[in-house]
Amino acid sequence: MTVTPSPAPRLAFVASERPEAQAALVRLRDRYAYVPETEAEVIVALGGDGFMLETLHVNLARGTPVYGMNRGSVGFLMNDYDEDDLLPRLAAADRTVIHPLQMDAWTESGATHSGLAINEVSLLRQTRQSAKLRIRVDGRVRMEELSCDGCLIATPAGSTAYNLSAHGPIIPLDARILALTPISAFRPRRWRGALLPHEAQVSFEVLEADKRPVSATADSFEVRRVRRVDVCERRDINLTMMFDPGRSFEERVLAEQFTG
Repeated sequence: MTVTPSPAPRLAFVASERPEAQAALVRLRDRYAYVPETEAEVIVALGGDGFMLETLHVNLARGTPVYGMNRGSVGFLMNDYDEDDLLPRLAAADRTVIHPLQMDAWTESGATHSGLAINEVSLLRQTRQSAKLRIRVDGRVRMEELSCDGCLIATPAGSTAYNLSAHGPIIPLDARILALTPISAFRPRRWRGALLPHEAQVSFEVLEADKRPVSATADSFEVRRVRRVDVCERRDINLTMMFDPGRSFEERVLAEQFTG
């Protein structure tokens, strides 16, 4: 019985502005057939983790799978860079589906702004004075007053980014959990945050907003001088990242927990 090989997927190549990424873009486009980003079945992103997030954001509506190759500085979300055997690597790649967070923010002027975050939604003080936040989960006040530099909610995909730097927990992708992590908590001083079920509806109320202004950020989308921020997971939006076998996101999360 003759087995007909599957046709190669339609590829698009995109790259960050870093010189090494742009040089790789030229070489790969010379070597492999490609189509515009809007027509691709797989997007090959060349850069670092920030560019991977940017590429996923650009393709939110289409949900095109993204295979990243590291031409940046960090590359936790990226595969190793190698120009050879790209098509077999894509055929063998493991696929990881992630879901973004929805942020709805109300400002002092009464305006409402919405954004999506693949990594985290964070609230940060805008001045030298600490922020004061009241935190509700599913409509119930869980923290009457948190005095801090800020607070964030991270997805499992984002748990190894800003959340980890703020001493939050690393979360496996299949845990269906969100991390609620304070940033430099002053009072209560020993509060380390909470793990929430993924369907939790979280609301932050900014206390003394005129005196202690706070900004809210969904990945790179920032809203200044907010009074209230609501956050929930959007499980109706599926984003797919592709990883080489043995280098899946789950394996990287596990390995990260055993590093110094």
